Amino acid sequence: MKPLRSLFFLLLLLISNISIIAQEEDKSTLTLDRIFKNFEFFGERFGPARWIDEGKYYTSLETSKDVTGGRDIIKYETVSGNREIMVSAKLLIPEGKEKPLAINDYTWSTDRKLLMIFTNTARVWRYNTKGDYWVLNLETNELKKLGGEAKPSTLMFAKYSPDNKKVGYVREHNIYVENLSDGKITQLTFDGSETTINGTFDWVYEEEFDCRDGFRWSPDSKQIAYWQLDASGIGVFNMINNTDSVYSRIIPVQYPKVGTQNSSAKVGVINSEGGETVWMKVDGDPRNNYIPRMGWHDSSNEIWFQYFNRAQTKVEIFLGDIKTGDIKPILKEEDNVWIDVVDDMRWLNKGKEFTWISERDGWRHIYLISKDGKKVELITPGNFDVIDIQKIDDKNGWIYYRASPENATQRFLFRVSLDGKGKTEKLTPRDLGGVNSYQVSDGANYAIHTHTKMDSPASINLVELPSHKTIRNLVENKTYKEKVNALKRLPSEFFKVDIGNNVVLDGWMIKPPDFDPAKKYPVLYYLYGHPAAQTVLDQWFGVQYLWHLMLAQQGYIVISIDNRGTPAPKGKDFRKILYKNAGTVTSIDQAEAMKSVLNNYNFIDPLRIAVWGWSGGGVSTLNLLFRYPELFQTGLAVAAVSDERLYDTIYSERYMGLITENEEGYKESAPITFAHQLKGNLLMVHGTGDDNVHYQNMELLIDELVKHNKHFTMMAYPNRSHGIYEGEGTTMHLYTLLTKYLNDNTPAGGR
Repeated sequence: MKPLRSLFFLLLLLISNISIIAQEEDKSTLTLDRIFKNFEFFGERFGPARWIDEGKYYTSLETSKDVTGGRDIIKYETVSGNREIMVSAKLLIPEGKEKPLAINDYTWSTDRKLLMIFTNTARVWRYNTKGDYWVLNLETNELKKLGGEAKPSTLMFAKYSPDNKKVGYVREHNIYVENLSDGKITQLTFDGSETTINGTFDWVYEEEFDCRDGFRWSPDSKQIAYWQLDASGIGVFNMINNTDSVYSRIIPVQYPKVGTQNSSAKVGVINSEGGETVWMKVDGDPRNNYIPRMGWHDSSNEIWFQYFNRAQTKVEIFLGDIKTGDIKPILKEEDNVWIDVVDDMRWLNKGKEFTWISERDGWRHIYLISKDGKKVELITPGNFDVIDIQKIDDKNGWIYYRASPENATQRFLFRVSLDGKGKTEKLTPRDLGGVNSYQVSDGANYAIHTHTKMDSPASINLVELPSHKTIRNLVENKTYKEKVNALKRLPSEFFKVDIGNNVVLDGWMIKPPDFDPAKKYPVLYYLYGHPAAQTVLDQWFGVQYLWHLMLAQQGYIVISIDNRGTPAPKGKDFRKILYKNAGTVTSIDQAEAMKSVLNNYNFIDPLRIAVWGWSGGGVSTLNLLFRYPELFQTGLAVAAVSDERLYDTIYSERYMGLITENEEGYKESAPITFAHQLKGNLLMVHGTGDDNVHYQNMELLIDELVKHNKHFTMMAYPNRSHGIYEGEGTTMHLYTLLTKYLNDNTPAGGR
């Protein structure tokens, strides 16, 4: 019996080893559970980091070893890396409480004697911009909550006055100032309501102009400039909540649809001690013009603001006198297409000149303009686009910006002298291809550099500028990268697509790990196609990349191509060709791109092509499926606009023009116009609580499809917003649905 028992145990051991080997091998294969349920793939946590003392030090958040659930604020000496706990989590425990404040964000006063903590946050549409603010006095260790008797999670955008003696904030659509010495609270505005909005913005300004914080301290700390919006008369879109009670609940959203009335916006200045507001005397109908940016001139006697017409084809910069409200224009630009809002307007040389970004020569460039607007100097000449400004170092005379003149899928750091006479310098090393971003210190001696590529999660390093020499690694993401590198995969391939008429588009392709060029494979075509985003970037896309890779492991080729009209740094003509014809141009480019792909790659099965996208990508998906049924057999459209006329004023009218001048263009761009041509398989997914792209879009499209006896599949997620992530299990359910629909209608595998 002993030999048999030994053999039995030997067999068990062999089975166990086989099981272990199988488990190890399984690490090379992705599943939905691994990506969306078990959350196996996640990076190291870092920051938020803050530079202090001209870059000599920086601070960051780290898990406390002494206080359970708390985070300490750590101070690092930049060069040496010497570490000290600047603020222990112990100091962030309110009196009478046992746990420290959860830190959603933090801000130092300029003298570093005060620390402000943003916590207990609440969501306002897309981001958590309401919450509680606490101030820690680092000299006395006194921790005090701001707002007095304010309700929890109702303060917004609290910030120190430049002299660090006060804090201003918005509460329930009014502006307040609180003295830090004695806690005295002064209410500055009193007319705030659901329709009179002080110091913040309505839905459409927030969504489309990225306007949230709506007030600015003067440099001398004596005045506050702010926006006031009058939202009365805006159309109210009613969403409905059917799940939280036995009775439904209406959720009203002030939402101006194409061609309807906007909020009126004005800017004014009020004394920080209280008093009457001096409003800037702007001509024109305030409901048919926009003021998306505003700030102080260096003198504290004037404010500046950007003033756009409703079509967003004309912008003027005005200076406004804070005592009289009189304004004077200093710059005006007009175009036959839309003009982008400028975020990087900065006063230099004691307020004698300012930086500006313009496409007046066909490329996005930085200009230096005199206060009177008479002197306009090009700082970044050449046939390339400035993508964004990373730092303006006026003390040393440099502007640091990102660009990628040779490869629109990548991003690199450059600098140029402010006098416009110096040679442009590329600072990112050539071997760091991919997408590079920077958090540059004051003085521009150092930067926190994030580098990522499509096939690799981010690395974060501390670098010296301008040499770009690495001082030390901050985030290696070693475990994350090891898990990703253990996956069965081929390197992602970037390629170019010639669609004729001298138009060349960028694309990428993910092939199955066991790719055989002699076989034909199905394609999942991923796209966005609109001016808000590129999909063809050489950067890590996280779980989206992993899902695409999982599908490649199943036997799909995943492809994405950026059409004209996406924000690629290829010049104004490339980006703005779709003006007034967004859906049409996008569809033509994408269809021609797919034809070119089919002609150039024999391993693609023309009878198994599926397309998918979210939001703008959902629009593109519907358009391709309806307009080109001979090319695309299956479509997965998530949170799609079915008709631009149902979307908001600022976004739609920016890219499509005013509907009174382009009604036919709106009709021809809308997927719903071509719904009767559906021949393939269509899955539509939408959240019924989507305040951005309303569920109405899917319902009206359903009506049109039913009218023409077109059959489809749909999934409505109750009360989910545009991101469709709220609620336990939602993301897992959504991607399971998408995967199954793709598998069922576009079978995987080479043939």
